[in-house]
Amino acid sequence: MNDSVSSLSDTTVEQLAPALQAAVARAGWSVLMPVQARAIPYLLARRNMMIQARTGSGKTGAFLLPMLERLDPAKNQCQALILVPTRELARQVAQEGEKLFAGTGLRVVAVYGGTGYAAQRDAFRQGAHVIVGTPGRVLDHLMHGALSLNHLQMLIFDEADRMLSMGFYPDMKKLQRYLPDRPLHGCMFSATFPSHVLNTAREFLHEPEFLSLSQDHVHVTDTEHVYYIVSGMDKDRSLIRIIEIENPASAIIFCNTKVQVHYVSIVLQQFGYNADELTSDLSQNVREKVLDRVRKGTLRFLVATDVAARGIDLPALSHVIQYEPPEDFEAYIHRAGRTSRAGASGVAISLVSQLELFMLNRIANRYQIELIERPLPTDADVEAVVSERVLALLEAQLRDRDRAVTERSRRFIPLSRSLAENEEESAIIAMLLDDYYQQMLHAPVPVPDEPGRETQEKKPPAERKRKSRGGRRRS
Repeated sequence: MNDSVSSLSDTTVEQLAPALQAAVARAGWSVLMPVQARAIPYLLARRNMMIQARTGSGKTGAFLLPMLERLDPAKNQCQALILVPTRELARQVAQEGEKLFAGTGLRVVAVYGGTGYAAQRDAFRQGAHVIVGTPGRVLDHLMHGALSLNHLQMLIFDEADRMLSMGFYPDMKKLQRYLPDRPLHGCMFSATFPSHVLNTAREFLHEPEFLSLSQDHVHVTDTEHVYYIVSGMDKDRSLIRIIEIENPASAIIFCNTKVQVHYVSIVLQQFGYNADELTSDLSQNVREKVLDRVRKGTLRFLVATDVAARGIDLPALSHVIQYEPPEDFEAYIHRAGRTSRAGASGVAISLVSQLELFMLNRIANRYQIELIERPLPTDADVEAVVSERVLALLEAQLRDRDRAVTERSRRFIPLSRSLAENEEESAIIAMLLDDYYQQMLHAPVPVPDEPGRETQEKKPPAERKRKSRGGRRRS
């Protein structure tokens, strides 16, 4: 990672090249959003970047507008690949691209699972210049030879933290083999930069720089402070829905009492999560064993009182969840500090009632913390996210099957159609999918373990001997 970098000045609409100004006019923008004004100069300068940007900040325009200068519409090949975590985001980015690229000759196509392959292959044959897709479906096309990245110029990771929480890391590593064996211009956009996102950047980007929107220089941003307003009677179920949506790689869940710690850990275990508790009642030997599991990555959720907030050696965690707000101001800082260490950042989530929100706001005012309210996920929200994760994982598993196993499974196609068409029998399919979800997604999210360390995959001998591709060489 390159920490000592030269900063570039923000840009304005008037300073953009005519082609970019015309695109801004087509989009109906009078001024650039802060992320666009800050990021565009770095992308035009072809600097590999990690850029902090939340959903709705205007980041899509920040990486699409520079493509008008960088890509050649006369060459009917894929020149830019934008990887996104969900089908919905793929559609949104593609629609924004169509608006900005209108009349320029640049063509953009959205590629994602759950739909047919034919229309996507037709778009490739017609010469799509920009591919926006989920890692799994893009990998499908690459493996079948329908898509080539030989002429790729730009590689964009949009909402990288969400992409990893969806379980796409193994697909991203397999896709990496198809990147051209030459330097690529790569950028990663993420709301936060926990350690596993930083480690992923080391594997895909060559010496990326960090761009924060909150300071006058390039650096790693701090923890994102989020809160949900929840009903006290429904707090345990709300916690489960939040965890399902966030899918943390690792987290500490803080409670104020030992009784509440025990209750929350039991709830998590009943829902199939890998969770344990840490309180002052435990012997030193037992406490060390629990902490050692956290350090080794074999324990995903640690439920604790404030005894875990100070004086213990733990790696940076992607999330801190405060099931109950702390009883004093300083405790909040110690709790949240468990997720922003060694240059990384993360998310500090608080579950509060309307009365507890008053206390949380007082803490935020004292320490000048920007609090972000998020709407409490509904059952429908969880259903949509879970369905997309399961589909991505099932498609990945299908890709890994050999021909004989694939042929064997065909005998169940008539039965699967029959079950799906019968509303009463569809409960069998739902049961199988739920069992699969419990098995696959309540385990730790697949992410890189440490800087420079890659997931070990089964590769042909020729692949194992090859160097890192696409600008990922080490000196």
